Parts: sequence; C-alpha cells; structure tokens
Amino acid sequence: MAHREIANLGENETIDEIYLVSNKQLRPNRQGNLYLQMQIGDKSGQVNGMMWNANDHVYRKFDDGDYARIQGTSQFYNGAMQIIVTGIERVDPKDVDESHFVQLGGAEIDKLRGQLAEMLRGMQNPHLRNLAECFLIDEEFMLRFCRAPAGVKNHHAYHGGLLEHVVNLMKVTQAIAPFYPQIDADLLLIGAFTHDLGKIDELTYDKGFAYSDEGQLIGHLVMGVSLIDQKAAEAEKLGGEAIPQELVLRVKHMVVSHHGKLEFGSPKVPMTLEALALNYLDTLDAHVISYGKLIEEDVNTDSAWTIYHSSIGRKLYKGEPRG
Repeated sequence: MAHREIANLGENETIDEIYLVSNKQLRPNRQGNLYLQMQIGDKSGQVNGMMWNANDHVYRKFDDGDYARIQGTSQFYNGAMQIIVTGIERVDPKDVDESHFVQLGGAEIDKLRGQLAEMLRGMQNPHLRNLAECFLIDEEFMLRFCRAPAGVKNHHAYHGGLLEHVVNLMKVTQAIAPFYPQIDADLLLIGAFTHDLGKIDELTYDKGFAYSDEGQLIGHLVMGVSLIDQKAAEAEKLGGEAIPQELVLRVKHMVVSHHGKLEFGSPKVPMTLEALALNYLDTLDAHVISYGKLIEEDVNTDSAWTIYHSSIGRKLYKGEPRG
C-alpha cells in the first residue's frame, strides 16, 4: 500500500501509517491530566501530534527519532494541520521503507560531495586551498558533514541538507564573483564552505534532529571557529609554510558574522565585503528554501495566499491556481 505523505493529508482523515516521531513531551493540561505532544513527519514535511489522556507508559514506548505506527485523525488547528493520535507503536527500522524519509539519496550526496571538492580544489589562493584540503581529506569529518542537516526544522532540515545548502551557496558565490571584482572570490567561496561547519557538532542527527548539549551551550559559530583554527594548523604542515594570520582572521570573521545582526545571533556584524556578501547570500538561500516550504505545505488550498505565519510576520502569495 502506498505511503500517505504528511504533506498530502486532508482534514478529518483516518490515519494508520508509519512516520518518524521526534520532540516528544509529556505535559499536564489545566486540569492536571497528561497529554503527549510530538512532531510527526516524513520527507514531505512535519506536523504536530497530540495524544490526549496519555501516561508515562505510552511516553516510554518510543524515543525521539524512532519510526512509529501512528493511528489517529488529521485536523486543522489554528490554520495548521495536526494529528490527534489515538495509538502509537514503535516500528523496527528494518521493517521501514526509508525512501519515504530520506530527502537526498546516496547518489545525490556523492554528486554534491564531488562538486564541493571540485570547487574548493579550484581556488587560486594556495593557503585557502590547503585549508580546504585538510577538511576534504578528513574522512570522519566529511562523513558527518555530508549527513548533517542544516537545521532542525526550518531550512534544509534533512540528512544531507547542510551539504546541499553549502554547495548551493558556493555555486551562487561563483556566479556573482565576476560582477564584483572588489570581492576576493576565493575568500568568499571558502566562507560559504565554512560558515555552518559547526553544525556537525551543534546538532544531533542519528535519530531525529535536535540540538546537542554543546550546541545549546556554545553554538555553531564558536564551534566553526574552533574547527578553522584546528585545520589551519594542519594546513600549515600540509603546505610547509605559515598561513597569513590576517587571512585566517578574515575567514573566521565571515563565520561569526554571517547571521548579519547581533539580534540574529552573530557576535559581530559583517565588516568586510566578503562577510557582507556571505550574509546576504546565505539569507537568500535559506529564505527561498524555507519560504518555499511554507508555500508548498500550506493548508489554505482554496486561497491564493498562505495562512499568516507569525515566525516571518506575513502571509505569502502563492498566486492563482494554474489550470
């Protein structure tokens, strides 16, 4: 029987399907009765799940990141789809068709990894090329980098999402470089590669997606700078000469400033042309993907507009249906 994708669920449909569950929380309501809240998803998207009259026994039947057979009913609540869960049982991964949950296949990952290496090894600056090479030849790092998501929920939130986001961003930097000769193209390219490196440690992604303890306490910007310092030392041994410290400083500045504003989590605002360009290009890629997902998954199917999204402070225009 065909898998029922989350994104295709309609109002008041009976559900008996295998999904990935995460972010489970056992909470009391105002009357003191317990209910179970969770995220339920597949590769098409995620919805909130609610199980009333739950208890500790039900809570312990599965862990975050498990596959589970979900029984219940779909409904709209506050403009968004959710599932009222009446039954839940953990499912052994060997009994699951993981193609319903994997956004990028192995061949796609290999292709993106090849494109990444080709762009980095094509840089003209030997110091930056050696720095990049120390990442590329670190197989443990590359395996994690190619598996990590770029986020927990918003943009590129799937295995391989970080790799896809970075490769997209690197391609865009190469596309704009001829129009802005005052920008160091190699520096901007390696900034695109390194800006989110810390996410391989900030996030956990073996079973579902969440923030690690280190990720919550330190964050990917600081982690990324630490990785650059480590690989810069290795690159000096690889190249047989010291890397100019100002060059390393410029790379690290792009990492710590790429969120653009202090209120967005950057400890410094962009203060070089390359850092400024990286901030805008990173925002472009992340927003096009995340906003596009809001349009694609919108439950307001009879309207040219999406529902209002408080997270972005607006509705989005989908356009009239095309016949």
